[in-house]
Amino acid sequence: MFFLSLLLGITAAAAEVLGGMLLVSRGRWPERVQVTMLALGAGFILALVFLKVLPESWDAVGSEAAVAMLAGFGTLHFFEHAVVGHLHFGEETHKEAMASRIAGLSAFSGLFIHAFFDGLSISVSVHFDLFLGLLVFFAVLLHKFPEGLTIGSIMLSAGFSRAAVIRAAVGIGLATVIGAATMSILPSIDQQWMGRILAFSAGTVLYVGATDLIPEINKCEERMPPLMVFVGIALFYLSERLLAALIGHGH
Repeated sequence: MFFLSLLLGITAAAAEVLGGMLLVSRGRWPERVQVTMLALGAGFILALVFLKVLPESWDAVGSEAAVAMLAGFGTLHFFEHAVVGHLHFGEETHKEAMASRIAGLSAFSGLFIHAFFDGLSISVSVHFDLFLGLLVFFAVLLHKFPEGLTIGSIMLSAGFSRAAVIRAAVGIGLATVIGAATMSILPSIDQQWMGRILAFSAGTVLYVGATDLIPEINKCEERMPPLMVFVGIALFYLSERLLAALIGHGH
């Protein structure tokens, strides 16, 4: 499972870097495109957590799953907002927030930590159950490209060079890869602990969907992006059915 987790982490990281590179080459990406992609990712993530990851972790460890999930939610909140300052996924659309290079560095730090937990969620899920791991990978992949656009926009607005933007996107992508490799370098753990870690990762993924993505979507004045959240939920259902058909598994 190590090589699969690593491959999925690298693929997610590549989407991050691609977003940053395209932002640099284009200079700006249409806000509607970015918000639509975030909405798809948010819907997919919310459906994944409530319909798949939480039930799986609850089956593994019972009510302990709720405590571990809350811990994961709180951990990401602590790092993203208490340690590195307030962070918006769509911050490049709020020009008043981009007044200094410190804001750019703060955003990079927050997204670096966020990306590590993205990779960790992939790794934990793959080790727990391959079917579940692939669904988590798809959820992460859906918001990685707009995440690359986000860090690129923030750092360009903060006055950083285009080369610095690329380095930032690569750095955040590397954090995803490190997270994806983490479970494989830890000592062997039993199914109970795997269930707890899975629930913890569910909390971090839920935080991304409900706290990082949904608020940015709700700020959009158009009706289409909020509706795309439901398309993301439908996309989760279709992905689950397709994966079940392809690998002959599913619950």
